[in-house]
Amino acid sequence: MSTILVVDDQKTVCYSLQRLLQAEGYDVVTETNGEKALALIAGAAPDLVIMDVRMPEIDGLEALGRIKEAHPEVQVIMMTAFSTTEKAIQAMKLGAYDYLLKPFDNDELIVRVRGAIKAKELVKEVVTFDQTEDFTKGETIIGKSPVMLDIYKQIGRVAPTDATVFIRGESGTGKELVARAVYHYSKRANRPFLAINCAAIPEQLLESELFGHERGAFTGAEFRRIGKCEQCDGGTLFLDEIGDMTLSLQAKVLRFIQDGTFQRIGGNETIKADVRLIAATNKDIESMVEKGTFREDLFYRINVVTIALPPLRERRGDIDDLVQYFIGKFNRKFGKKIKGITSDVFDHFKSSAWPGNVRELENSIQKAMVFCNNDYLSLACCDSLKPEKKSCATLEDAITHLIDSAFKEGCQEKFQDIIAAIEKNMVRKALELTKGNQVQAAKLLGISRNTLRKKLEEDFR
Repeated sequence: MSTILVVDDQKTVCYSLQRLLQAEGYDVVTETNGEKALALIAGAAPDLVIMDVRMPEIDGLEALGRIKEAHPEVQVIMMTAFSTTEKAIQAMKLGAYDYLLKPFDNDELIVRVRGAIKAKELVKEVVTFDQTEDFTKGETIIGKSPVMLDIYKQIGRVAPTDATVFIRGESGTGKELVARAVYHYSKRANRPFLAINCAAIPEQLLESELFGHERGAFTGAEFRRIGKCEQCDGGTLFLDEIGDMTLSLQAKVLRFIQDGTFQRIGGNETIKADVRLIAATNKDIESMVEKGTFREDLFYRINVVTIALPPLRERRGDIDDLVQYFIGKFNRKFGKKIKGITSDVFDHFKSSAWPGNVRELENSIQKAMVFCNNDYLSLACCDSLKPEKKSCATLEDAITHLIDSAFKEGCQEKFQDIIAAIEKNMVRKALELTKGNQVQAAKLLGISRNTLRKKLEEDFR
């Protein structure tokens, strides 16, 4: 049973909310004093705090900041009768799950409470990669960094709805894990979840995979095939790498999203299916729309709710938890008893760019554990853990070395050539690290995407 703490200086408000929430099956505790509420949370953190903004002794926003600092996993819904835009924005910045105006509709409050409880569950529970009841055997979303807590909150909010979800992120960031988390916490969790990688299947076969085909529809079609859309009726369909789908197939997917109908290849029967769609890509879809390689109308259809997954280099605080998780996973898989990693390996992990993100980290640990015969993973276990050799210890040393070399060879009339060569190589390396993703490459370089495009047009490829 989830526990909710209601904090309001008006006893009548506490009493009415307690009765309402207890009727919904929640364990409810009330408090009229902010300081006492903070002490109560420190003793036994509740799943959700519903708190007034204006209170004596300690302001609700100050209490919110202290709660999120000490207990970031606790969800908080702020409520007030005296709302201002500034306070609402400040509350959300401080980490509030939601912000409600008094008087509010009871049904609306219950919806917000359920969403907040689910967001809390995502923080403390394992999210499965498979559909078994033993969650510990499945792949999981790992991370307690602020950016990941925000991802959990987004999942908790969107999962109960039937809204189309568009998941964006570089390769290896865990897009399918998030898709399965949305499914797992949705009202369709007892119905099928089917995933299709649009980049891995040729166009005609992909259309058949989605919509099926009739016997004789094309060479090799020796029997009727029921497609994933039909199989998934009432469930959730995950279209991974949708940016690799051809324009002709995009049009058919658009129609299916619009009215839920389709025809098998070679068939005349119009089939209807109730399917929730989740799509994902690592491509710059806006750029593809501009170039005409991705339909603008389909983009707007799938881009209802967007969840943007951060690359591992932007959530380095999660590396420790990820390493522990993967070591435990491969200990079970390989029958080993490795306890952890040495400090030099950990420093290497924390400083690496990880262009392959969490998947690259997982593969590095797996490879190292295959060859490790010690209690701890060290740089001696596997070449994949060894940092690249550098001719210069620091960036400053590298620049100094370059300048010295340039002056020795004579810099006359070469200054612009040297600067251009540095820019060209930095751009090339950024594109290499991000697998050609211009948006992410621009972020790595600290420039805008338009600036990067101009440099590419100037033959920086």
